[in-house]
Amino acid sequence: MGAVIAEQPLITGHGTPESAWQAWSGLADLPGTIAAQLVPSHSRAVIVAPHPDDEVLACGGLLQQLHAQGSHIVLLAVTDGEASHPGSRRFSAGDLARLRPRETEAALQALGLSDSTAIRSVRAHLADGRVNASMDQLHNLLLQLLRPGDVVFVTWRQDGHPDHEACGLATALAARACGATLVETPVWTWHWAAPGDRRVPWHRAKRLSLTAEQLEGKRRAAACFTTQLHAEPEAGHEAVLPPHVLARLLRPYEVYFT
Repeated sequence: MGAVIAEQPLITGHGTPESAWQAWSGLADLPGTIAAQLVPSHSRAVIVAPHPDDEVLACGGLLQQLHAQGSHIVLLAVTDGEASHPGSRRFSAGDLARLRPRETEAALQALGLSDSTAIRSVRAHLADGRVNASMDQLHNLLLQLLRPGDVVFVTWRQDGHPDHEACGLATALAARACGATLVETPVWTWHWAAPGDRRVPWHRAKRLSLTAEQLEGKRRAAACFTTQLHAEPEAGHEAVLPPHVLARLLRPYEVYFT
């Protein structure tokens, strides 16, 4: 499967501050949507997460709303996130492959979803940081998983992280083949893009408002990803999800490219 995928993440420095995003009227002017519009009552929602935490950071509010409306949900974890701390003295790749899926389980519990019979989890166990090399495998898995009428959510095909982009492209192709509806989510886009950035498909963007209770649930869920929240200075690692990154992802709304 041919693809043009960024070889390195566009994630350097602190990126565009949340204050700049909030000062831009374009976010407030995005047309609103609701869970029932994104996922009609007869449809199943499939969430494709490149790494453990992406499902919550991108869709934690939506997941709560879908659960409340009784939607059936499938969570596809593409990798186990084992490459988040290269050279770490605290976490080996094997440690992370065990810990990060457990963090997802705790996060789903924080969202109130862990005991639901309407949620199914699937793990692909592809190599973290090398999803591009396994796109055919991911595409074939999605062809088996998706059904006509599904609504599938995945990181945007130009999100700036190689794994996010590979997941987005493989999912877009599989959704088209299966008759599923594709919805893309910006995650690292908020870091490298700027307000009004012409590289971002704002014309496709919709804004999903969260209640105060749903936002608090998403905050609790994000706090479960403890391996990603703390720096490791002795190995030269900053936190993967420091406060300035979380500020862009824990807003009282989520943005979806429909």
